[in-house]
Amino acid sequence: MSQVDVGTESFLARLCSLRQELTRFEPGVYETDACARLAEALSAAARACDAAALRAAARAAEGGEHRQRGFTDARDWVAAMAGSTASEARDALHTISAIEDTPETRDAVLAGEVSLRQAAEITRADAEAPGCEGELLELAKGGSLGPVRERARARRLEVIDREELHAKQRAARSFKHWRDDMGMVCGTFALTPDVGVSLVNRIMAETDRLHRAAKRGGAMQPRCAFAADALVFLFERAESEGKASSTAGVAANVVIDWPALVRGHAHPGERSHVVGGGPIPPRVVRSMMENAFLKLVLTDGVEVQRVAHVGRHIPAELRTALELGPPPEFEGVTCAELGCDRRYGLQWDHKDPVANGGATSFENLQPLCGPDHWEKTERDRAAGLLGASISSSRSTARRRGTGRPERAPP
Repeated sequence: MSQVDVGTESFLARLCSLRQELTRFEPGVYETDACARLAEALSAAARACDAAALRAAARAAEGGEHRQRGFTDARDWVAAMAGSTASEARDALHTISAIEDTPETRDAVLAGEVSLRQAAEITRADAEAPGCEGELLELAKGGSLGPVRERARARRLEVIDREELHAKQRAARSFKHWRDDMGMVCGTFALTPDVGVSLVNRIMAETDRLHRAAKRGGAMQPRCAFAADALVFLFERAESEGKASSTAGVAANVVIDWPALVRGHAHPGERSHVVGGGPIPPRVVRSMMENAFLKLVLTDGVEVQRVAHVGRHIPAELRTALELGPPPEFEGVTCAELGCDRRYGLQWDHKDPVANGGATSFENLQPLCGPDHWEKTERDRAAGLLGASISSSRSTARRRGTGRPERAPP
């Protein structure tokens, strides 16, 4: 037996031993803090194993080993091993090949610090917008896929001419529908940001209203069910009012530099995008102005950080600044809790509670999703920051499903 064969058998034996160890693993015998550390270590090991398996499969496929195992296509062999689809296997093999061009990402993948799906977003973005690997890799480590995907998309779109991008988006617009096994009517759609963000924001705002009403009545259903009701409600209302094209009135925030708006096109480095939707040409913004009420934040106008008052109501100029999200990107808001990337159903939370003297100010407000806002409120209560009377009224309101904090926009 050659030295290579000995090494292979030794490696296989260690892998077999690890699998046997995992089959004997019983979380119930460990303390919860130990389980948390084990979960993190096992997740990292699983990511490293996925990468190693794909690298080995790619090498084996070069020698046609998949055919020796009855598979004409290497993707089908990889899919069978991973329990995935052939398209997922194809994407994974492509990513394993692509990371060779991004050494830092390759090292992170092999160490189990980032997943293959995160690596796919990083390598694609770096290929189309060179120089963004480090930023995206830092975001990926210890984070979920969502924020990496959003940032990668933003970096890719930044390097495309806005007119060219808008033309591609217009050409790719679509609406498809079908019936599923239950006879339900299903569908997908793809719209340009200037239309799509407005439509989604309207649906999400109506979803919030229906959800609050149902909660007050004690009838709880999944949020997606209320979103379906919201879509039908808005369509029926528009139809009854004789406004079949109700989305003409834009319900979206636009960030654009004044020179680009006046000029009608943007120069490199100038901003022109729909918050939560991405870049659009300035000429599209000008056309939106014909059917929309636009909220403007001027750099030499009110300093929104200094707008503050006692009470819960959020002034209009402060709300506008909050809805834009953090500068300089102004890409909208997500839940401020570390590791949470929810964008919808958010609520404005006072970091220092109003009951404790906290002001309604730019610096003291943060967007939180419902579960994280509840946890924050409980921490404030335990710390004695809410006051006895307010604490009691809040508890009563929560049991009745009322008295919810003011909501952040979709």
